[in-house]
Amino acid sequence: MRRLKFGMAAAALLVAGSTLAGCGDAGEDGDGGVDVSAEDDCDGKFDDGTPMAELADAGSINVGVKYDQPGLGFMDAGSDIPTGFDVEIAKLLVADLCIDPEDTDAVNYEETISDNREPYLESGRVDLVLASYSITDERRQIVGQTGPYMVTGQQILVPADSDVESIADLKGEEVCSAAGSTSLENVNKEGAVGVPAETYGQCAEDVANGTVPAMSTDGSILLGLAAQYDGELKVVGDEFSEERIGVGYSKDEPEMCEWINGVLEESFENGDWEDAFNATLGGDDVEVPEPPALDECQA
Repeated sequence: MRRLKFGMAAAALLVAGSTLAGCGDAGEDGDGGVDVSAEDDCDGKFDDGTPMAELADAGSINVGVKYDQPGLGFMDAGSDIPTGFDVEIAKLLVADLCIDPEDTDAVNYEETISDNREPYLESGRVDLVLASYSITDERRQIVGQTGPYMVTGQQILVPADSDVESIADLKGEEVCSAAGSTSLENVNKEGAVGVPAETYGQCAEDVANGTVPAMSTDGSILLGLAAQYDGELKVVGDEFSEERIGVGYSKDEPEMCEWINGVLEESFENGDWEDAFNATLGGDDVEVPEPPALDECQA
């Protein structure tokens, strides 16, 4: 049985129903978040020839995560392992393969930006992607996706002295988001002019220095960035999208789906998912949402 132990303080977060509306300082601590103990016996656990058996036998895995999203996937300077809710869910999957998720010789947490998640999975550069990866029909034509393990919504980040109150105030205006993200598509649908950047961190910097008037992505990401630019940036407006955050895997390895769903379902039931949430996105005034319903795997 995996066991979770808290290693960091959490942050501010507003939660409405099962939808996340934001996070705070998670990731700033940089102490590795939650410790997860690996399963100790994988002999015969997985069918021979499956990708799970191959990974367990190899004792190593490559996991794509973000490095610039406090609370979700964030690599602090001087740290060996990124922190955040995405990373904690990744640890549960890694541990189920009898691989120590804290062993950086066995686990490569590869920085994976929005624009290269599908290419990395298609090329085999990473085995899994947990990088604020919204589940969409279009992406499922290219890679496998299952979950969701979190549901969140898109908001706006603007300078602290901005008069912008919502995406409706930005029609015809430039709004930055990460290239290859669904956030960029949603900005254009709302009548703003989506401007791609390589990372969300670059967008936040562009907003702070006045290059663009606003950026947009999941509220959970934006509040983490606002905390980094304390007093300079603020999150405004209601959510104008629903993002179902899931796990990506190779479309050539459909066996992954049932395994991932099984680990997620177990974490919902035994409290590991809630513990991971509290350690990264939770806080004293935060109500932990109900775990989302998992999608069924395609036959």
